[in-house]
Amino acid sequence: MKINEKNLDQDIKTLRETGVLRISNFLEEEFADKIFQCLSNEVSWGLSCKLSPNEKDGQVFLDTSDLADLSMLKQKNIRNLQKTDVFQYVYNTYMMVTAYIEKRDPDLYLNKILEWLNSINTHQYFKRLTENYTIKKINAQATRYLPGHYLTQHSDKHEEEGRLYAYIMGFSKDWNPAWGGLLNILDNDGKIIHTLIPEYNSLSIFKVPQEHFVSMVTPQAKTERIGITGWLLEN
Repeated sequence: MKINEKNLDQDIKTLRETGVLRISNFLEEEFADKIFQCLSNEVSWGLSCKLSPNEKDGQVFLDTSDLADLSMLKQKNIRNLQKTDVFQYVYNTYMMVTAYIEKRDPDLYLNKILEWLNSINTHQYFKRLTENYTIKKINAQATRYLPGHYLTQHSDKHEEEGRLYAYIMGFSKDWNPAWGGLLNILDNDGKIIHTLIPEYNSLSIFKVPQEHFVSMVTPQAKTERIGITGWLLEN
């Protein structure tokens, strides 16, 4: 499992100067294709969302088997979430760390990805890339955005976890930006300064805290916005 380090010096410079970086053709092709096949065909997705704009309701996670039993009222609430100013989200997820610890799907290729992310060589790569040698671990979840899914504006700040950088390894093929699902990075004035289109076999990484959001995927989307996302942690 190899990372494309061809332009590492330039990547380090770009991330240092802008706080945001996109690397295309991030992994060797065989490695990327295995991840794509796993995300497309083998993952048992759940739904992560908030069913109400009220903060007290917190996060709701629904297993795949629960989705068919959602009431029409709850489905309407999910669709209306983005009309509020409170942090909201709706997307499919597979919590890789939890599943790994519970030995839920021992043969799933994502387990090897989590081990690879936390290998000495991968840690060393990200320490060099970010010029931050306090990184202790890398967490991960697989995500899938279908029509109607989105993630509203937030900064990813989480002092207990010690999030240093957020990352997204993208595996969406032939994505049309007109379908939404765009990762938008904002400045301190709330203006969009970077827009990252889903791209197959790419790494997007940015320093935390940083305001950002994922725009809603439109009904016209002909493929899935899939990837692996998480944070480089110092705790």
